[in-house]
Amino acid sequence: MVSVSRSLPEERIDGVEYVQGSVLDVDTVGDVLDQADVVVSAVSPRGDMTDKGLDAVRALADRLTGSPTRLGVVGGAMGSLASPAGPRLWDLGVPDEYRHEAQVGVDTLELLQNSDESLDWFLVHPPMVFGAWEPGERTGSYRTGGEVVVKAEDGTSYISGADFAIAMVDEIERDEHHRARFTVGY
Repeated sequence: MVSVSRSLPEERIDGVEYVQGSVLDVDTVGDVLDQADVVVSAVSPRGDMTDKGLDAVRALADRLTGSPTRLGVVGGAMGSLASPAGPRLWDLGVPDEYRHEAQVGVDTLELLQNSDESLDWFLVHPPMVFGAWEPGERTGSYRTGGEVVVKAEDGTSYISGADFAIAMVDEIERDEHHRARFTVGY
C-alpha cells in the first residue's frame, strides 16, 4: 500500500510506503499511479484545497483514463438520493456553510458519470453525518444503500471513519462497482 500526500505523517503505519507529492501535479507521482491497482481520492475541498478539489479528481481521472487502474472517490452525501425516486439530498437544501463543499461533491459525481467509458471508477457517498469532527467508534459493520442515503430506523444517518474505511477497502477487494456510486452507513 502506498500513501501519497503533500506532507509526510509524523506517525507511520508498518507496511505502508509514504510518498510526498500533490494530486494537482500528477506527473510528480505518475510512477506511483501507473503501478497501482486502485487509486483512492480522499481530497476535501477545504483550506488551501477549497477551489481545487474538483481539479484534483479531474487530474486523476485524466491520468487513469484508458488504464487498468480503478479510481475510487470519497464522495459527499449531498449527491446521494433521499429516496429511490429522488430527489438528491442537495435538492432538499444545503446550509450555506456546507454549500461549497457539497457542490464540489455533486460536481465530482457528474464529472465521473460523464467521463470516458475507459475510466473504471467508483464513488462512495458517506451518510449525512460523517467527518473527522464525528470520528465515532469502529463496529466492523455497515450497510449499503445503492444510490439512496443510508439511514437507521430512528432516522439518523451516520458512520464512523473507521467503518467508512472498511467499506472502501471492501469495495477495492470485492471489485463490485464499476462506473457506479453507492452509499454506506449504519
